[in-house]
Amino acid sequence: MPFIPHTPDETSAMLGAIGVRSIEDLFDEIPAKLRVDGLPGVPAGLSEAAITRLMRERAARNMPSLCFLGAGAYEHHIPAAVWEIATRGEFYSAYTPYQAEASQGTLQLIYEYQSMLAGLTGLDVSNASLYDGATAFAEACLMAVRSARGARSRRVLVPRYVNPVWRKVARALLAGQNVELVELAASAGRTELAALAALEGQDFAALAIPYPNFLGGFEPVDELTDWAHARGMLVIAACNPTALALLKPPGEWGAKGADIACGEGQPLGIPLGSGGPYFGFLACRQALVRQMPGRIVGGTVDVEGRPGFTLTLQAREQHIRRSKATSNICTNQGLMVTAATIYLSLLGSEGLRRVAAQCHANTRALVAALTGLGGISAPVTPYFHEAVLTLPRPVAPVLDQLAAAGILGGFDLSADFPELGHGLLVCATEVRTAEDIDTYRRVLAGVLGVAVAA
Repeated sequence: MPFIPHTPDETSAMLGAIGVRSIEDLFDEIPAKLRVDGLPGVPAGLSEAAITRLMRERAARNMPSLCFLGAGAYEHHIPAAVWEIATRGEFYSAYTPYQAEASQGTLQLIYEYQSMLAGLTGLDVSNASLYDGATAFAEACLMAVRSARGARSRRVLVPRYVNPVWRKVARALLAGQNVELVELAASAGRTELAALAALEGQDFAALAIPYPNFLGGFEPVDELTDWAHARGMLVIAACNPTALALLKPPGEWGAKGADIACGEGQPLGIPLGSGGPYFGFLACRQALVRQMPGRIVGGTVDVEGRPGFTLTLQAREQHIRRSKATSNICTNQGLMVTAATIYLSLLGSEGLRRVAAQCHANTRALVAALTGLGGISAPVTPYFHEAVLTLPRPVAPVLDQLAAAGILGGFDLSADFPELGHGLLVCATEVRTAEDIDTYRRVLAGVLGVAVAA
């Protein structure tokens, strides 16, 4: 039976104290035409035993698969210590550390997380995270529009190869605030610098630069950053944090560096699940910190000179007037940040570099193996740990056959990027072995009807 915290007598007493007759009277301001008596199509409740059996039956249908699918969520090795520590009661059940005197452990962890993210991005300050990479990107666009004092418009330039899900989420969140995303032309896996000439004289608040982009390729970040800054725009870097272990950090792009960096933190110790969990990261230059949504933990000393940590900046709607808030969706994914901090601490900078290098090496090996079948090409180079393959036939049926053989073969690009033809986005992280890659090669050959050596 469900857990009901209050008896009918207690509920009646509370309603009497408020001065209403029923719970329904508390919602009398909602028009009758907007109310529903029930939820059609929702089945009757099940007992605990029945629901446990149902979930076990469904879990048993999950088949182990070799994963060559990325497209924004990545299978990385997660040391056992990460979640062994993160799920300790001190972290697992802790809420936002409003009381500094009782939350020094959590505050220090967030402080260390912010320090590591600032170091990884090459920027001055990081917040305590956001919902996911898509909302972090949207918040970065809003932050740039508020901060770009030289711009009159509320428009942000977004290259075509920014994650298509991020673009959809950002448009949904920004439309109500009259912020427009303007697509920047691209081809051959990167933004067309020649297309910038057609934008001369137009007013934009910021330019977003994905790195690596959704196709795994590299944008000309130095040229784009300098071009944007020369025209009074801010620069938003949308980054894969694992790639930043090897690549030039956004804070060093061009002559002045990017102004804001954002992205998806899932690669940093967060396992793949059925749609989550995720967390977004956001970092910026010190000059923009007052426009950064969310919370920031700072280091300090108490009256006796002992080091300590406290919430330093909380420019959000719970703490200031709603009209002055930088964001209304800026809760941090505290448990995910805990895991990411432990993951980064265990690997260190050298360990993260090794992970990134192995990802790149495995993807090169995967591309070489699959293009060796004949009829398959890799039109986008160079790349990090994702690459585009062009198949000789439609991708969707091929992926279905691979899935039936226990292989998640990649992401079908035909809906989002039809100009790529039968485009397939494949990914190989550090967990894929030479045997895994050879299995993919042999199964794909069978699907395509290509003879291969044993």
